[in-house]
Amino acid sequence: MGSYLPNTKQEQQEMLREIGFESFDALFAHIPEEVKLKTLKLPSGVSEMEAIDEMETVAGKNRVFRHIFRGAGAYNHYIPAIVGSVVNKEEFVTAYTPYQAEISQGILQSIFEYQTMICELTGMDASNASVYDGATAAAEAAAMCRERKRSVVYLSGTTNPQVISVVETYCYASNTKVVIIPEKDGVTDQDALKASLDDAAACFYVQQPNYYGNFEDADALGEITHAAGAKFIMGCNPIALAVMKTPAECGADIAVGEGQPLGLGLSFGGPYLGFMAATEKMTRKLPGRIVGETVDRDGKRAYVLTLQAREQHIRREKASSNICSNQALCALTAGVYMAAMGEDGMKKTASLCCSKAHYLQKELEKAGLTLKYDRPFFHEFVTTSQIKAEKLLAALEEKGILGGLPIGEYEILWCATEKNTKAEMDLAAAIVKEVCGA
Repeated sequence: MGSYLPNTKQEQQEMLREIGFESFDALFAHIPEEVKLKTLKLPSGVSEMEAIDEMETVAGKNRVFRHIFRGAGAYNHYIPAIVGSVVNKEEFVTAYTPYQAEISQGILQSIFEYQTMICELTGMDASNASVYDGATAAAEAAAMCRERKRSVVYLSGTTNPQVISVVETYCYASNTKVVIIPEKDGVTDQDALKASLDDAAACFYVQQPNYYGNFEDADALGEITHAAGAKFIMGCNPIALAVMKTPAECGADIAVGEGQPLGLGLSFGGPYLGFMAATEKMTRKLPGRIVGETVDRDGKRAYVLTLQAREQHIRREKASSNICSNQALCALTAGVYMAAMGEDGMKKTASLCCSKAHYLQKELEKAGLTLKYDRPFFHEFVTTSQIKAEKLLAALEEKGILGGLPIGEYEILWCATEKNTKAEMDLAAAIVKEVCGA
């Protein structure tokens, strides 16, 4: 198939002439010459054995850390073996998307089960399955809230910067204004939010726990947002949802988040999974695929794609969302993970993440690092010190430890999960103590 050509040179010329061009150069004349790739300097072909040897040589340059204390959107959780055993079955790996629903009942059921568990986790009425990652889910949620007279999107300044960037990119393309509400002592400034929201406000998005790991007063933020007539969006950590108040209990209209902690490995940054769930009133605006349960003509249980706007597929210039691909394999992975862990397993994982993070923070404090925000946090926290962050992290790397994320010259965002042992946390603290001279 590598040499297969879908059409001949003659057919290509006929198609070009049909649309008014004599050559491919003329077709792409509007592209600046300086950005065009003139030639490809590719090496000559090699055998399979030589290719594998070269790839192993390149892979050998990677630095693999056994001990990780970094999160900021991608988390090193334990994944039960049963998850990989199920999702790597050929019938799941090779299946793409249920275009012909009547012969895709297995895939549809897996999506339906995933949606059901996301609704149980968030407390919302409906969920979808298709969104590429948590940042995209946040941007799609903001798009759901836009109305003719309400077109300003508000984001908390305590949101992950990557999420803010993606939302701003989406909003730029749709001429939607974005306003960032400043943070105050590690959480959203409620007074600033109240003063900023006006009649043009479409929605307010807050991350819970936020980028710094702190818990926001989501109830109060939701009340302020609704008082202004805007929609309230919560971006949630799915592991934290096992123990904290659900978005529904906080009055959220839409709940979104990054699904990577639900059984998906770090994998150099992807593929990941964005989850989205909404109240019944917002259900028809959910993008992507939604699977519903029904019965066939014989009265037997069956699954169908439902509530989809055709604009997403065939009239895209009028669509509110252009997501029409599918994250079914990642959604299946998350579903298998949640089913394997169960309610008790999810709660225990969340409890271990929280308790270990607090133990790590106390040990780092003894080693000479100061907790920046004196607030309740989940499994991430920010420290400051008199020693530059890069010096501390370099010392940890020398011992095979990936420290926290530097978010300032002297500030580090740390993370602990259930995988971090007391021994490695003590080791990290001892190295920090040596560097700080505490």
